[in-house]
Amino acid sequence: MFSYQPPLRDMQFVLNDVLRAPRALSELPPFSEVDADLIQQVAEEAGRFAKEVLFPTNSVGDAQGCRLTEQGVVTPDGFRDAYQQFVAGGWPALACDPAYGGQGLPHTLNVILYEMLCSANQAWTMFPGLLQGAYECLHQHASQELKDRYLPRIVSGEWLATMCLTEAHAGSDLGLLRTRAVPQEDGSVRITGNKIFISGGDSDLTENIVHLVLARLPDAPPGSKGISLFLVPKFLPEGSNELGKKNNVLCVGLEHKMGIHGSPTCSMDFDEATGWLVGEPHKGLAAMFVMMNSARLHVGIQGLGIAEAAYQNALAYAQERLQMRAAVRPANRKNEPADPIIMHPPVQRLLMTQRAYVEGSRMMALYCGLLLDQAAHHPDSVRRTQAEERLALLTPVVKALMTDQGFEGASMALQVFGGHGYVRETGIEQYLRDSRIAMIYEGTNEIQAVDLLLRKILGDGGARLQDFFDEIKHTTIEKAGGEMETYAQRLNRLLADTGQVLTHIGQLANSDPSLPFMLAPDVLRLLGHCALAWLWLQAGAVAVAGDSGDLRFYQAKVHTARYYFEFVLPEADQRLSILRSAVQNSKEGRSLPLLSDVMEDYAS
Repeated sequence: MFSYQPPLRDMQFVLNDVLRAPRALSELPPFSEVDADLIQQVAEEAGRFAKEVLFPTNSVGDAQGCRLTEQGVVTPDGFRDAYQQFVAGGWPALACDPAYGGQGLPHTLNVILYEMLCSANQAWTMFPGLLQGAYECLHQHASQELKDRYLPRIVSGEWLATMCLTEAHAGSDLGLLRTRAVPQEDGSVRITGNKIFISGGDSDLTENIVHLVLARLPDAPPGSKGISLFLVPKFLPEGSNELGKKNNVLCVGLEHKMGIHGSPTCSMDFDEATGWLVGEPHKGLAAMFVMMNSARLHVGIQGLGIAEAAYQNALAYAQERLQMRAAVRPANRKNEPADPIIMHPPVQRLLMTQRAYVEGSRMMALYCGLLLDQAAHHPDSVRRTQAEERLALLTPVVKALMTDQGFEGASMALQVFGGHGYVRETGIEQYLRDSRIAMIYEGTNEIQAVDLLLRKILGDGGARLQDFFDEIKHTTIEKAGGEMETYAQRLNRLLADTGQVLTHIGQLANSDPSLPFMLAPDVLRLLGHCALAWLWLQAGAVAVAGDSGDLRFYQAKVHTARYYFEFVLPEADQRLSILRSAVQNSKEGRSLPLLSDVMEDYAS
């Protein structure tokens, strides 16, 4: 049977030993009283909810899916009850402003919470997953009147929220959208248009839903510079926030999807629906990007959550499943007809690769949670800016790398299960199906790679990247000597090689404009490994000196760090080889082979 155990011990290790989060958070005025005990208490309660309340709804949600009725979307059995318990526990308000009913706790704790929710039930987690982004967007850009009316209900989770961006003809190219917004004398607007692929566009979990909609005002310039953002509720509030009449917003269809069946992916029709401008006219993308960047980090955490649950169950199965005799057998098994498959080296490779990515991704996710808190609250403006820039650099890496590995981890786990993984009874195939979407929505992973290379690296002349590399180099110097010295030297070489090849790509971008676009996915994987190797170097060094009272845990951490450097990090050498070859071809005037070069052959 598929199961889930909250990885509380590993979270504790990352936060307390590697990132020293309690100390880092204590430097931020709002969190001066947040200590290790409080963090552990929140993690334990979040884990209990994920395991005991949410996880039992996962397979039910996959089997039943959502239904569109005349009354609206009906969610699977147990989803509504789980959401009511989630709201009653105050979880939506965890990292929100106390002025609007929030608990005022760090974003770092939200990372802990949402990893475990995604492990337990990714489809359900997509409902509250957009609340934090909607809160941040409105908190930063909405008028005080809108904030006073809507934020308390969003912060409490009493009302859910959506992002309404995509249109059938536009996809990720938001500059092509056609939805119209016509101003009214009372300061509102009338929104008309159709949106597709809207996660949670309608449901029976809450009585109201706040849609954040991109549309064009009548005087809007063409393209992305003419997009504005509007708040459009399902029901229009009246008086002291009582619900009034139904707005002209309707879910007209549900997508039949490969996975995340418990999450309704809606086609939405806005027929002169009443809405209000959020932020400035024609500046909607800047406001919406607050929500989109939050969503991208959340989707990366989805990949982590899926990978963790998949690894846990693959490991448990491998310890129980007896198949063939291992190459090396302990004396007490010499007369047994078969051994647990965990004793077979190829299965160990599958499991250790999953483990290295899962634990490395957790370090990266929690590090980004700390950056969010520092960017918002550090008393030193220089440190705030540095955290913002670091987060901007790493957000596409988190989204793309961690969702790639979520799917790959689920696939490796299914491989451990063998034929039993390919049938529904064991549960792993659902995680494989559910995880695949994360590589697509909130900007495909290819779009993330292009954003990273062209905007975040080449766009500022490499300043953000150099700042990050300087910190990594400081760590390699600090960790020199001892068991991890070889790996510190290897990481230093990787930084030098990466910096050199990126310099060449930047120099060639003007004369060969397609080059960075073609190489962006390799650059993203390469930078991802720079970050993972940096975190594993720290984790390994901490574990080497770990408390002998928990010797087995720390030894396992050292072994996993070694495995990462010996078996996983060499992917970086492959990516460097690809980049160097492409750079050399470009320098010598040889274009990269593209499908367009052979299309004539197909046509003929």
